Amino acid sequence: MPKEAIKTMSEKMEKVIEHLKEEFISIRTGRAHPGLVNDIRVDYYGSQTPIKQLATVSVPEARQILIAPFDRSILKGIEKAIQASSLGINPQNDGENIRLTLPELTKERRIELSKVVSKYAEEARIAVRNIRREVNDTLKKMEKDSVISEDEQRKYTKDVQDITDDFIKKIDEVLKVKEKEIIEGD
Repeated sequence: MPKEAIKTMSEKMEKVIEHLKEEFISIRTGRAHPGLVNDIRVDYYGSQTPIKQLATVSVPEARQILIAPFDRSILKGIEKAIQASSLGINPQNDGENIRLTLPELTKERRIELSKVVSKYAEEARIAVRNIRREVNDTLKKMEKDSVISEDEQRKYTKDVQDITDDFIKKIDEVLKVKEKEIIEGD
């Protein structure tokens, strides 16, 4: 039973890292990525639909995103949604596609983005620690209910801490890569 709890803990912690990576994709680094427009929703026949369901999103150049809608009548809607988003990019509509050209990031903006990714990483660390606490509480309860011995509880608690340390290191590695990407730009 403790082994299942630890396995479940590892799976939850893995999801935290996946979520962190998804969060990082939406942060602009001066390099174009289709994920930058993933969260933007367009009013399409009365329902808020993600751009990726309405168009093909590609990166023809290092600092350009091309959005080719399946239905050209939605071009204006996509354009408005991008303007209303937090991207801060003015879309160019050529009647068939929408192009987003990412400007160079200023030094101040790079520092600002570094702080944002650090905040996301800290939130991920907190989530991992909360998962660790839940499992440790479960182990203490098992020991109290005589399901496992005190020695087993100590051993499992050490295993939980080792796994937690590994996931914190993974978070730090993901953060380091993203910070380097932000500071160096392309």
